[in-house]
Amino acid sequence: MATTASSSLKGVEMKQAATSRLVLCSTFAGVGHRTRPLPPVLILLTVSLILLSSRWAFTQTVTANTRDQIVKAAEQAKPGTTILIAPGTYQGGLDFNGLRGEEGKPIILAAADKEAPPVFKGRNSCFHLTDPAFVELHNLVLTEARGNGINIDDGGSYDSPAHHVVLHGLTVRDVGPDGNRDGIKLSGLDDFRVEDCTIERWGSGGSGIDMVGCHDGEVTGCIFRQRSDTAGSGVQAKGGSKDIVIRRCRFENAGGRAVNIGGSTGLPYFRPKVNGYEAKDITVEDCTFIGSSAPICFVGVDGAVARYNTIYRPMRYVVRILQESRGSQFVACRNGVFSNNVIAFRSDETRGTTNIGAGTAPDSFKFSENHWYCIDRPERSNRLSLPVRETGGSYGKDPRFVNPSEGDLHLLDTSPVRDAGVRARAVDSQ
Repeated sequence: MATTASSSLKGVEMKQAATSRLVLCSTFAGVGHRTRPLPPVLILLTVSLILLSSRWAFTQTVTANTRDQIVKAAEQAKPGTTILIAPGTYQGGLDFNGLRGEEGKPIILAAADKEAPPVFKGRNSCFHLTDPAFVELHNLVLTEARGNGINIDDGGSYDSPAHHVVLHGLTVRDVGPDGNRDGIKLSGLDDFRVEDCTIERWGSGGSGIDMVGCHDGEVTGCIFRQRSDTAGSGVQAKGGSKDIVIRRCRFENAGGRAVNIGGSTGLPYFRPKVNGYEAKDITVEDCTFIGSSAPICFVGVDGAVARYNTIYRPMRYVVRILQESRGSQFVACRNGVFSNNVIAFRSDETRGTTNIGAGTAPDSFKFSENHWYCIDRPERSNRLSLPVRETGGSYGKDPRFVNPSEGDLHLLDTSPVRDAGVRARAVDSQ
């Protein structure tokens, strides 16, 4: 997974400081002379100087106040460079090819003042990173891009993906607004984190975050807000994506499919190649869903888990099981798990709890220990159209949310729900 600069850099500094102390002691112990220990004050001063010089050797901070300065600083950046961007509004369309830090020494582009973050506005994409490695973006606002808010890809080199990228505290909004336009577009990216970001109002047919052929990543603590009348998705992982966790996120009317596990991808775009699935080993946990036509969709997957989520008033279905990529090279959508979720729905809003498409393997799915509550007709809470018999489910008891009309779906202490919904350790982040 992507690593932070501080822990890796500290290890390098400590190792070098220890090596330098050995050299220093040997210098004071000449051949044929008895070694005398250095005075403690001198040792402390020497070690402090070594640590400081090590840090100076590995980091550089540059402040940028204009767009040209940002471009120049990025072009000249070396591993360990941090570019602090002053408050203000900057034209989008920043395109960086081959921006590469190193393990423990990432290249960071960040707000100089996170309370007054710089705003990047317009152009096809506000940022486009091609083939980056060990790069981080912190606390930036990206808005009004015509295509994607930010685009990160492998430059078409499928055998050498982009890797170790961190997107932290970004706000991406008002993208498109029409068509397949994404807030964050990731293609051929491995070992990444998208954390504590807010994505609002992306393209009507796009995704808040769209991942194509991405692997070993995390999307955590993010908020997705979209108009209730659009299609698209909040988060989508397809094109051979594997080993991705979507955790502690909040989805408010986040498109027709709030989380689309899998999807439909043209064969040339699978990374690194077609392996029989659109998505595999994807986990969605401790997330809150409000609205959307279908909060959880399994689409051409070969193993995925949706667990410990809270789902409130889905507008058509709770779960969809679909197969959109056809051909002998694909397995039927299979091996999904839907467990330990709290689902509160209305009978006059949902067509059914589950929608099963052709060419799937619904019998391979597992439903267990979910808490179901039909808000307007509690007695119908157990009339579910699940593809298999659920084990350990509970039905018809009001989960007792704190204030659902205001979007507060935490559970009261008097809630009858046990071991379902967003877990307590994830509550504070939502």
